[in-house]
Amino acid sequence: MESLRELYRIGRGPSSSHTMGPGRAAETFRAAYPDADSFQVTLYGSLAKTGKGHLTDVAVEEALAPLPARILFDTVVEDLPHPNTMELEAFRLGERIGFWRVFSVGGGKIEIEGKKEADPPQIYPLSRFSELKDYCRERDIYLWQYVERCEGPEIWDYLSEVWEVMKEAVYRGIRRDGELAGGLRVQRKAMYLNRQRHMDESKATRENRKVCAYAFAVSEENAGGGTIVTAPTCGACGVLPAVMLYTQEQRGFSDREMLKGLAVAGIIGNVIKTNASISGAECGCQAEIGSACSMAAAGLAELYHMDLDQIEYAAEVAMEHHLGLTCDPIGGLVQIPCIERNAVAAMRAINALSLANFLTYTRKISFDVVVKTMYETGRDLFSKYRETSEGGLAKTYRE
Repeated sequence: MESLRELYRIGRGPSSSHTMGPGRAAETFRAAYPDADSFQVTLYGSLAKTGKGHLTDVAVEEALAPLPARILFDTVVEDLPHPNTMELEAFRLGERIGFWRVFSVGGGKIEIEGKKEADPPQIYPLSRFSELKDYCRERDIYLWQYVERCEGPEIWDYLSEVWEVMKEAVYRGIRRDGELAGGLRVQRKAMYLNRQRHMDESKATRENRKVCAYAFAVSEENAGGGTIVTAPTCGACGVLPAVMLYTQEQRGFSDREMLKGLAVAGIIGNVIKTNASISGAECGCQAEIGSACSMAAAGLAELYHMDLDQIEYAAEVAMEHHLGLTCDPIGGLVQIPCIERNAVAAMRAINALSLANFLTYTRKISFDVVVKTMYETGRDLFSKYRETSEGGLAKTYRE
């Protein structure tokens, strides 16, 4: 498996596969053809169908600026090697001097057809959770120690930066109000949730309100093009920061302990990314919000010093009950139902932790099995429910 640096990417929203990936592709393409005086970029599949709402054209234009770039949205071609396909052409004095076909495969990562670039190094020799669990048990170490062994102690500096960016996204989000751009007239709600006490607020009600406020905060920052951390994607970036920050505030965990939680959450995300997918365009929202919920549940389990079986069960429960979740953003915007789903998943991660505390040793399903099931389910989903905005809420909603 790759480094956690490839999973936790710091960048601008609203989409890792539709904004970060295409922007990175355009930037790389421009560097490869420094003599070009203009460009043309054609977006296909999910990039074409939801690119406007995801600001794909804006990300590409900014990466190619100040040179002129013509952006085309081809929603007709269906026989594609990947749902997120784009073609880039470079011109000089009207003559084409360069051409790439690029796939944005999720989490901000891109692949260039016909160009075998040096893949990110495989930092982790093991890729299935059962293997990781056996390795740690044989050596009597924790999962976070396995991360340190594979990544080196410098990973803590990177995770510290990740944690600061996550917290800053929460703090910015709960202080902002107003309407998100895009035409749906969606109002920011994090500030309201954070400030307005229920008239008869119990401890449980307050937890719901605050965790949801934090999840809304990060997701609204993402939808507004703010700086966030993919965890594992932009569209699901609010789940992990929400539950981790709220828990730290309530329980007084140190930042060092929080980094251990992020390391364990990252291992879970890496297992999913390696053996299945974290791309909504490939496997629906279960691959994004389901993965984020699994990561958050596992991170919480580490904070509470649960054992390997309990960490696994928390992650498994969180994913299992997102199976089949479709990706159907209204108008191609990462707003409805995306923002609210982050809040719901954050609460579900806390519930998964509670179940793991009581029921771990009665379970039947392993984490590896549920990851495999998620991938097969996602591949079976009709294309309308995989980030094309052609089905589900995106189809039935009318202003």
